[in-house]
Amino acid sequence: MTNIEDVVREVLRDVLGISDARVEAFDAHTGLFGALPEFDSIAVAAVLTELEDRLGILIDEDDVDGDLLATFGALTDYAASKVRR
Repeated sequence: MTNIEDVVREVLRDVLGISDARVEAFDAHTGLFGALPEFDSIAVAAVLTELEDRLGILIDEDDVDGDLLATFGALTDYAASKVRR
């Protein structure tokens, strides 16, 4: 079984080009969009596409909003909910 949190960390590391140590320090409350300078509007599409590819999920455009991208926990929880469907 895939560890969703690990996949989200890998995607953020790979797409945003941030260090392993930095991404490993993320917890559920770590801010993403608007908090990480690397996570800009262009990076959003790349992160979501990578999550779809790596987890075999489909992210609905209507689901993509500030709340989804606000924290590491919110993004991870959303990805997990899509995998379980």
